[in-house]
Formats: sequence, structure tokens, C-alpha cells
Amino acid sequence: MDINKIYKGDSIQLIKNIPDNSIHLILSDIPYGISFDDWDVLHNNTNSALLGCSPAQEKCGAVFKKRGKPLNGWSEEDRQIGKQYYEWVLEWAGEWLRVLKPGASTVVFAGRRLSPRCICAFEDSGFTFKDMIAWNKGKAAHRAQRLSVVYERRADMFSAEKWAGWKLGNLRPVFEPILWFQKPYKVGGTLADNMLDYEVGAYNEHIFKNYGLEPNNNIFMESTISDTGLHPTQKPLNLMKLLIELTTSENHIVLDPFCGSGTTLVAATLLNRLYIGMEQDETFYNTSIKRLEEVAKERQMTLFT
Repeated sequence: MDINKIYKGDSIQLIKNIPDNSIHLILSDIPYGISFDDWDVLHNNTNSALLGCSPAQEKCGAVFKKRGKPLNGWSEEDRQIGKQYYEWVLEWAGEWLRVLKPGASTVVFAGRRLSPRCICAFEDSGFTFKDMIAWNKGKAAHRAQRLSVVYERRADMFSAEKWAGWKLGNLRPVFEPILWFQKPYKVGGTLADNMLDYEVGAYNEHIFKNYGLEPNNNIFMESTISDTGLHPTQKPLNLMKLLIELTTSENHIVLDPFCGSGTTLVAATLLNRLYIGMEQDETFYNTSIKRLEEVAKERQMTLFT
């Protein structure tokens, strides 16, 4: 499998073409399994309450296209989603482990509700769960419904006044978990030995100051205008750059099996890392290609100015 290339197709199959112990970092914004869009649906739930067609959904622009109400407990079928998500991650996590160098990191963005299932699947595949980074994104869409509005629509003003201030749903999700896993290093050695052999296993604390941050696992970073508009769950470029610099050095290989609009790959390129990307959605695949071509053109122009 060639370096500095995006492959169109199912990463569960494509990754089988990558040699053992060849990747320095896997960084990916994996599907959360919360039915945000077609690519985030892991099962066929026919419950009409979950199809995103309520008046409130339509009024706010139907943020969740495949699920109209919160994940928890709407039907027996719905309660199986956690187990189904665990089994889905288990399908491919072992291949991720295989391609990584000993001591190398896997860093994934995960939904708050299903991140425990994700952690268990990675651990059961052989990874060590290293840490959880709290990404504070500053602002986020919020779709909790005011209980008073429900009662007002029923002309029950007594209940509307009694329950003023109460909401149905979750708190505003300004925090997003980033899960950090590590491939175990060889028995009989140490991580210090592993760094000498494979150049992975430790992290570079100094890079935090480049982003105006303290070296801890609570990262505050808002998206800029340029970080939006290409993908529904697009992540800030600087956040991806930070995570790459934290765990790799120049000329290391970064893999993103769910590369979406290509932010991980752009970040890797700007940091003089090599990359492999995988994406099965044709629109996002083409977006990634275009972004990388633009970055290459800009870097070429810089060389001659």
C-alpha cells in the first residue's frame, strides 16, 4: 500500500493490505454510532420516534438525520446499540493493532455515550487504554427540549409554569472525549528501549506551548471558520496537528482509516509526516483529494517565494 495516498473503500477491508508493525500513529474521528447521518448508522431501527421527523427536528434543521430523539431507552431494539457498537469496533480494532509499531498510539474521537464500549472493544483487541483527553470545543449544538413547551402545546399552563426551566435531553455537549490507546511494547523491554527501537511510545510535552496550552489532558480549542463546512463532524486542523506532534516525529507514517474530509491527512502533510487515508464516501473522498492538492500547491509556491 502506497504512502501519501487516499484509498476509496471500506477501511475494514483496505487495512488488511498494510504490513505488520509499519504505522507510527492511527488518528481518526471514527463513527460514533449515534445515527448522525447515513455513514453513522450501524443498524436498521424502524422505530418511528427515532427517524428524525419531529416538528422540533425540522425547525432546527434536522441535525440528527436518522435519529429524532436521544439514544437511551426508546425501544428494546434501541437498547442493543451499545452492544452492536462494541461488536462493530471489535471487527476492525485487531487489524489496527497489527499494523501499528510496538508502543505506537491510536487516538480516536468518540461519542460520550458509547466511548465506554469503544474502550472495552479496543482493550479486548489487545490495546492498552492510555488516557482520555477532554476536548472542550467551547460551543456546540444543543437540542434538549423545554418541558414547559410540551405542556404549553397541550394547553396545560399549570404544568408549563410548574416545570419551567426543566428540559428533556442532555446538557450542552461542549466536551468531547478523545480516547488514547497504545500498542503494548515487547515483553522484557521498557518504553525507553522501545523509543530507541521504534521511535514511538513516549509523548512530546513541549508541543503544547506551540498551541498556547498547558501540558495536560484538558484541551480547550474552538473551531475556526476554515475548520467547518466540509464535513458534518469536521475537527479543527490545529487539534489534529497537536495530536500528531504529541505522538510522532517527522517522516513518521500517520494512518486515518475514516478520513472524512481529510483533516488528519492535511495536518500530517503540514507537519512533514507521511500519511495513508481511507474513505468510502465518494463526496468526502473527493473533498480530501482536493484539499491535499491545494496544500501541495501552496507548499510548492512557498518554495519559490
